[in-house]
Amino acid sequence: MKLHLTGDISQVEKGLEQLLKDLGIELAKEGHRIQVSQRKGPLSVKNENQEGEILFQEKIHFFRGLGLWLEHFAAEKDFNFVEYPQFTMQGAMLDSSRNAVMTVDGIKNLLRNIAMMGLNTLMVYTEDTYTVKEYPYFGYMRGRYTEEELKECDQYAANLGIEMIPCIQTLAHLTEALKWNYAIPIRDTADILLAGAKATYTFLEHLIEAASRPFQSKRIHIGMDEAHQLGLGKYLDKHGYEKRFDIMNKHLQEVTAITESKKLQPMIWSDMYFRLGSKHGGYYDVESEIPESVVSSIPNTQLVYWDYYHDDEQFYRTFIRKHKALKDNPVFAGGVWTWNGISPNYGKAFVTTEAALRACKKEKVQEIFVTMWGDNGAETPMMTALPVLQLFAEHAYHTTFSEEHLQKRFHFCTGAHLDDFMLFNQLDETPGVDKDNLQTSNPSKLLLWQDILIGLYDENIKGLSLNKHYAILAAKLEQAAKRNTDWSLLFYFYRQLSHVLSIKAELGRNLKETYDKQNRERLQEMIPILEEVKERVDTLRKTHRTLWFSFNKPFGWEIIEIRYGGVLARIETVMYRLNQYIDGDINKIDELEEERLYFEGPYPMQTGSLGRNLYHRIVTAGNLS
Repeated sequence: MKLHLTGDISQVEKGLEQLLKDLGIELAKEGHRIQVSQRKGPLSVKNENQEGEILFQEKIHFFRGLGLWLEHFAAEKDFNFVEYPQFTMQGAMLDSSRNAVMTVDGIKNLLRNIAMMGLNTLMVYTEDTYTVKEYPYFGYMRGRYTEEELKECDQYAANLGIEMIPCIQTLAHLTEALKWNYAIPIRDTADILLAGAKATYTFLEHLIEAASRPFQSKRIHIGMDEAHQLGLGKYLDKHGYEKRFDIMNKHLQEVTAITESKKLQPMIWSDMYFRLGSKHGGYYDVESEIPESVVSSIPNTQLVYWDYYHDDEQFYRTFIRKHKALKDNPVFAGGVWTWNGISPNYGKAFVTTEAALRACKKEKVQEIFVTMWGDNGAETPMMTALPVLQLFAEHAYHTTFSEEHLQKRFHFCTGAHLDDFMLFNQLDETPGVDKDNLQTSNPSKLLLWQDILIGLYDENIKGLSLNKHYAILAAKLEQAAKRNTDWSLLFYFYRQLSHVLSIKAELGRNLKETYDKQNRERLQEMIPILEEVKERVDTLRKTHRTLWFSFNKPFGWEIIEIRYGGVLARIETVMYRLNQYIDGDINKIDELEEERLYFEGPYPMQTGSLGRNLYHRIVTAGNLS
């Protein structure tokens, strides 16, 4: 479609050039005329008497407005509507520290998507995945970004009216950065910096300079969350026991002194203050009491209230107020639940987001963003976050909206069908799992990685017909791939995962039951089934590899491929053990002699869940490391 944009479009021209191909438009004088004007006020989009108009305040509002104009023009020739932005900042945070480091092109693709949605901020969470020239081992072989790569992303974002804000860690969550010998003098515990040490603040000055230099923004997220063992390692040996409130505040004061010297405006995750004020160390403890002396000594920094767990609007309102009692103008961070396992948990994400953002509007929170974490290896492709990003975006421009509105906007902004994306939810919302999977069960991860001979989760899935569930889902995803051609690789990945689980899900249970009946003939018949599973898993590995390399750097894939390799190698051993038994070389299979128990341990099974766990607890009852 040809468009003729009139008015002063100089500040949006570069961003337009980046979006023309995605939008399928061409700028030409003979095109449909749209008058573009920037002014204070809401976003206004209309087309009347064969002439269009877009009135906007912020640059990002223009790009959302252009998308809205095109979306409505395709369906109705005359329209006139207004949107009222609910927040001054509405954005996303991309995790690039849990194996997956998105490429520059991958970030650009994400930026174009969120520009169409109207999100105006992107943080890229980098624990050690950015270059600090003074420390060559910082981020070594982890896919770290160069300064030039970050500058390129930042400028691309700025053209679209999106502010990129560096997001790093300056206290804890630094296991990968601190594992090298250079870090011995600055290491308190395995993942926490040694507070109070001169060398620590020299280190942090270099980190903050390197992290902030590529970006035009003067804002910076400096982390500070989940420092559970603060002051209990080398610090304790050097100084004896000190109150962690005091250690935390003194450290934060030193770090903010660095940010102030560089004229940066810091924000931190808020949880440590609430944890230290809680009798049991909980973040979401409504009884948490923070001493006034601590409150008054918190340095000049914004607090980020992160919460992706509660489905009660009132709880969010209560905690927003508790944050405001500590510091004015808190930021709220929700979650897309891309870290549940190998597939997203849209049920949990939608329920928590609805409750949280209703609360944010009522409590007049001005800044929000949504986190795209990749815990335990970033097995879930990050583009699965798009439905939740769209949900955040629509909340950012409306007090309320319909499901139909969300579906239409998602289809325009991504080219995909929301209902088809929601099929990914069924990988984990299986028989035996409650609606919306609020207990965060992750059976697709459990059943993909668990060992066929040992089957730590076999008892949890007893009588649930999961093979049938995944076979039906595989067929649905096959059809969805044909409807969503731009996203076919993603759909084929989840189709292949379902194809694997349509056999493997119950294979260990079936093997155990057959062995217990001493049915050697039936055990012999299971050898070809194991061969089939092996072939399907290898196809899944290759599909996942293609998908990974389409938007991530190669570093980190080795972790995922080792997991696939483990499954493939163990299938061979299962066949080896069965043949030994069938041929009479051994008189029993020890692994199958063991009684199957419900999984009881880290992340124990809860009502309405089949269980949830991390890779190293799924594959063995032993010590993987």
